[in-house]
Amino acid sequence: MNVEIGIFSFNLGSLSDFFAQGIFQIIIQLLAIFGWLVLAALLLFVALFFYQEYRQEKYTKDWKWVVLAIDIPPLNLQTPKAVEQMFAQLAGAFDQPNIADKFYYGYKQKWFSFEIVSIEGYIQFLVRTEEAFRDLVEASIYAQYPDAEITEVEDYVNEIPDSYPNEEYDLWMADFGLEEEDSYPIRTFDDFMDKISKDDILKDPMSAFLESFSRIGPGEQMWFQILLEPISSSWKEQSIKKVKELIGDKSLGSTGGSKVAEFITSGSLKAIESIGDQVFGREAGASNGNEIDRDAPNQLQYLTPGQTKLVEAIENKISKIGFKVKLRGGYIARKEVFKAERGVNLMIGAINQYNIPSANSILPKYGVGASYFFKDQRKAYRKRLLIKAYKKRKIAVGANPFILNIEELATLWHFPMSQVKAPLLQKTQAKQTEPPIGLPVEGVPEPEKEEESEEEGYQIDTGDVGFKEDVEFG
Repeated sequence: MNVEIGIFSFNLGSLSDFFAQGIFQIIIQLLAIFGWLVLAALLLFVALFFYQEYRQEKYTKDWKWVVLAIDIPPLNLQTPKAVEQMFAQLAGAFDQPNIADKFYYGYKQKWFSFEIVSIEGYIQFLVRTEEAFRDLVEASIYAQYPDAEITEVEDYVNEIPDSYPNEEYDLWMADFGLEEEDSYPIRTFDDFMDKISKDDILKDPMSAFLESFSRIGPGEQMWFQILLEPISSSWKEQSIKKVKELIGDKSLGSTGGSKVAEFITSGSLKAIESIGDQVFGREAGASNGNEIDRDAPNQLQYLTPGQTKLVEAIENKISKIGFKVKLRGGYIARKEVFKAERGVNLMIGAINQYNIPSANSILPKYGVGASYFFKDQRKAYRKRLLIKAYKKRKIAVGANPFILNIEELATLWHFPMSQVKAPLLQKTQAKQTEPPIGLPVEGVPEPEKEEESEEEGYQIDTGDVGFKEDVEFG
């Protein structure tokens, strides 16, 4: 049978004749016959991607972003638990679109950016949100911090240039990510509790973070942002699967061919065990006290204390609301004072305290560094890419986003408690207001009233001036 595709003509008389050809000829013919399907699928995927980007650009063109500066009272006794509740309230912004909303209307989930900024050592907590969610953000903050002050401010990122290399500025910037899977948790504020003392005392991790940010001087800036996008609870399915894997749950792979493999494996083990009983003269099925019960639904009872603690930590993580998260930090300074090693060490050192070697760690995943070929050009490209992504608060640029729950987020970003000493941290100022009407005042003599004159006038007592003046009305 002859098959003609364009200028190519192939004789496929039989499969034996086809496979009798050389390997190179077989590959060429297969690509000629089926390659167009792969190319068509690729082109369709690219077309859908650009179409969705076009629709999303039209959908988001009218969005208006606002930057809110949050100042808290100097005497703050609220623990990070309050910010955890604040994030839980923000999860109400999630909206599940259908296919028509996503592909035809270009629907895009709105997100938030929670930031800590140090400009020459002056530290400010900021939130960037779309104007439609401004009331939601302010309500969630006031619900936990009634005395906080929220002020709309200009975006600080506009003062820094986009183009690098630059004659005035230089920068270091990186996207941070998790070392392990999203299922594994990082250190949370409960792990910073000092439980040795009589009363549980929180060793606030924000103290080390703010101390690092206050170490910079004139001409230097340090930025840190946490981009939050509300998501559904589907991310928990993978974590549940990981828990079952860790405890050896039999239901994890109990479908289809897995049953056959399990039957063959268990049968072989039983045969080997029977031969061992006969060789060593043991009774069939005898146990030495350390034998694992392979018929149990899981092997939870045989886990080590560390493994058990890890399983509990994963289950605790999935018990709370999660967000899709991107962490991005940077050190920017004028060239005459720029010291990359200091900015990098301060930033990474502040983040290292949230790492758990036996669970998960936060590490730089995509930065401005480059090696080998065209190093300078690649470094400049990454600087331009990351500074623009930071300014526009882009989640999809750079390292892959990951999942953190509200407890982990509240550990990374929360208002410091009163014992945290950050001298240049902006806090609310005492307000002076007029006393309320009718407030009783002690020790103040009432003014003496003058008798009405014969001319139906009133006399006004001028006090220490020493004279009286008659004032006639009517």
